[in-house]
Amino acid sequence: MRRVLLVFTAIVANFTICHSQEQRPYQEPFFEDKWSKPSEHPDRIVLNFGENPATTASVTWRTSPTINEAFAEMAIATGAPKFWRNAKTVTAKTTTFDASAIETAEVVSNYHSATFNDLQPNTTYAYRVGDGNRWSEWIQFKTASDNPEDSFSFLYVGDTQNFILELWSRLIREGYKTAPDASFIIHAGDLVNNAHREQEWEEWFIAGGWIHSSLPSFPVPGNHEYRPLNDEEAKNKIRSLSAQWKPQFTLPENGPEGLEESVYYMDYQNTRVIGLNSNEETEKQAKWVDEVLSNTSQKWKVITFHHPLFSASEGRDNEELRNLWKPIFDKHEVDLVLQGHDHSYARGRVSPGDNVLDGVNLRDKTGTVYVVSVSGGKMYKLRPNAWEGWEANRNRAAENTQLFQVITIEGDKLSFESYTAIGELYDAFDLVKKPNEPNSFVERKGEGINARRFGNTIPYQDTLPENLKEIIFKQYKGHQLNRVSFVKEDGVTGYRVRIRNDKQSVNLFIDESGKILDEDIYTF
Repeated sequence: MRRVLLVFTAIVANFTICHSQEQRPYQEPFFEDKWSKPSEHPDRIVLNFGENPATTASVTWRTSPTINEAFAEMAIATGAPKFWRNAKTVTAKTTTFDASAIETAEVVSNYHSATFNDLQPNTTYAYRVGDGNRWSEWIQFKTASDNPEDSFSFLYVGDTQNFILELWSRLIREGYKTAPDASFIIHAGDLVNNAHREQEWEEWFIAGGWIHSSLPSFPVPGNHEYRPLNDEEAKNKIRSLSAQWKPQFTLPENGPEGLEESVYYMDYQNTRVIGLNSNEETEKQAKWVDEVLSNTSQKWKVITFHHPLFSASEGRDNEELRNLWKPIFDKHEVDLVLQGHDHSYARGRVSPGDNVLDGVNLRDKTGTVYVVSVSGGKMYKLRPNAWEGWEANRNRAAENTQLFQVITIEGDKLSFESYTAIGELYDAFDLVKKPNEPNSFVERKGEGINARRFGNTIPYQDTLPENLKEIIFKQYKGHQLNRVSFVKEDGVTGYRVRIRNDKQSVNLFIDESGKILDEDIYTF
């Protein structure tokens, strides 16, 4: 009887934790200005592959501007501790990053970049970076195999953007734990919320820690990587790529002119991985990606960019981009498209269309599979009618859930698995290639946990009391409530509220008595 009572009590306790409506104010961490400043010691070490990951990799890191000369040492790693006896030293390219006049950046630092060429395929290397006296630890990574049919895996994550150190850290670490042999990681845009803000980039680097320096990153910029650099740009509604982007990543410079390191590709074994920039010059990229897809013999074609062709969340539709890029993807039979932006999860596919040969059974055949995912802490509602009207079928979706994805390619088979931040399998499918046929599609979502929605998960939004609603909408007539967070800041308990109309977005901080303490207006 006592055991039954204990079990019942545990069930009730768990239900209370998951479904309690009691509002608890969230206290965001405070970061000192000096917290994100550079020192003489290497930090923000990040690894990127070159166009051919079997032979080329680059490392980038940051120091204070007092370090004018820097080096990278690399050796083939072995079990012997003094593997470094066979190391080679590369002098880094050093660039001064003066962002002292950029609001929210306000820093001067040196970035150092070293590229390792002529590496041996399928080989574990160790490297370290420093100025000759101050060195990082020795960090290991593995080059791609020169056998295109060898199996490999990679990670893919959607928007990081918000609550980066607080919440994304657990996600990226769980991802690495789940796929410790992953070869690289795709970041599908919105790595930060405010493009030039040093604090957020510091959060991103600390949240990922040594994962960034040992697991090569394949990032593309999202809309939050674009913000005005100064008042003049803001006045003219100009949005520039994050000032930190090019200094801190060393990416293949094989993209169209003017878009280098935000549009690029690499050939990892039998797979061409292409990164596009959905924020600007999309027509120029359409011509470029058509050529890049035409000039490859790779078996698999994977493309990543930020704004989805088939939106996951309500109120969103990138029709112009879909009409521009989808015909090219159809023409070249792109296998998988990985996206972000919508702060929810959706996975679906288009029909093989004109690629179907006479006599081929369409059952379980597929055209391009499209995925939208989110890895950070900001969540949106799903589009209520799924992908209706878009000539695509949405097969699996989720709300209010942080996710990472593991994609494994082995010869003629691609396996896709999506996991929650605590390692639960949520979604899965396989693609199988056969000669002269569209890809076979194997649905595996039944292997995952039950569908997750706002209605069956811990509440995301806080509730704004009616008396505060009246105060706000008396002053801001014609606006609609968009977001509510119950917070405690500098000892004051209140609500962070976002309201919108078709002309502007207004962010407010209102205390429990109804006094508006802070107002930030953004005009569209």
